[in-house]
Parts: sequence; C-alpha cells; structure tokens
Amino acid sequence: MFVSEIFHSLQGEGLMIGVPSIFIRTSGCNLRCRWCDTPYASWKPEGINLSIDEIMEKIKSFPSRHVVLTGGEPMIAPQLPALAACLRNEGYHITIETAGTVLPSGIECDLASLSPKLKNSTPDFSVAGPWKEKHETTRYQPEVFRSWIQNYNVQLKFVVASEDDLPEIEALLKKLPAIPCDRILFMPEGTDVVALRTRALIVEKICRERGFRFAPRLQIELYGNKRGT
Repeated sequence: MFVSEIFHSLQGEGLMIGVPSIFIRTSGCNLRCRWCDTPYASWKPEGINLSIDEIMEKIKSFPSRHVVLTGGEPMIAPQLPALAACLRNEGYHITIETAGTVLPSGIECDLASLSPKLKNSTPDFSVAGPWKEKHETTRYQPEVFRSWIQNYNVQLKFVVASEDDLPEIEALLKKLPAIPCDRILFMPEGTDVVALRTRALIVEKICRERGFRFAPRLQIELYGNKRGT
C-alpha cells in the first residue's frame, strides 16, 4: 500500500474530536480540491510502499485503539479492505475519512466520515489543467453517498467558505437519506488559524440559524498545518 505517513495525534475534526488516534494516510487521490491541505497525498502523491504487516507493526507501537484511515482518498487504495479487516480482527475502532466517491462494498468501518466536495472545491483550469473537469464530474456521486449512509454509521463534514455554499448543501441533503442535524457538520474552509477564525464567524451563524453542527479544526489550532498532526 502506498502510504504517505503514519502518526499518532488527536482527532481534530468531527464527532470524535479530541480522541487520541493513529492516522494512516494513504497517498493518491481521485480529486484535486482547490483548498487541499494535504497536497503531498493528492496533487503530488508522496510516500512509500508498505505491506499490511508492516503497517500493523507500526500502529501497534502506539497506545491508541482508534485508527483513522485517511488520505488523499483512502478508498482508492486496493489494499484498504484487507487492512481494515486486519484492524477489525485486532479490535481497533476504525474511522474512514473519504470524499464519498467510491462505493464502500462492505469494508469494515465504525465511523464513515463523509466529506462531500462542493463547487468551492473545484480548482482553476490554469492550475489543474484537465483535472478541473475530472474533479467536477467526480466530486459528487449521490448513489455512492446513499450506499454509505444506508449501511454505515456516518457523519457528513462540509467545508464551508461562505454563506453562498448553503443552497448547494441544502439541495444535496434533500437528495440523500435523512441524517440527524447533529451528524451534519459545517467546517470553516482554511489552512491557517487566521482564515479559520475569520470564516468561523460565518459558519457558526449558519449553524445557529439552521441547526447544523459547528466543526472546528483542532489540529490547525494546536499544531498549524503541517505533517504528522
């Protein structure tokens, strides 16, 4: 499996924020988000090839029982189902962080953290070239989201840049099976503390008025936007 990094930190986002977790970040992605905060695992994938045995040996050196499979896009890694099965056999709690563009197909998972990519994620052609069209046609696939929602314990994390994103989010939610509002999280877009705090004021207002859940990015507040956090 092509792996960018394996590290022990606190979960910085979502329902399990603050929980000590082991992160396995696969390298490679089928999207090219404009505001991507891990370009080394997506725009320009970097990493090393590790066997499942080598990955398991590494994670057993950490004290946590919570594992987060993230990327890039972890669901495009062919060996991910086998890794998830090994984690399940060893009794780990498994979170999969995914954009929801790949069917789950029965993969072992305790919490599916789905992050639908909005129009605000589409990159400019001048930067992304042909990836702009590929990203736009791939970023949202309702049938894939329905499969995750109907078969797994899920949370939805939306990256919100402005109030202009709200109509798109509400239209998207109407096409999906009902999800409790406390599992629909709005996260301000940004990769540094200043940008996050500025947009947080916009996002918290939307959450108060519409009943959605506000989602901070604890790892940025604690460590800044850097690897291994």
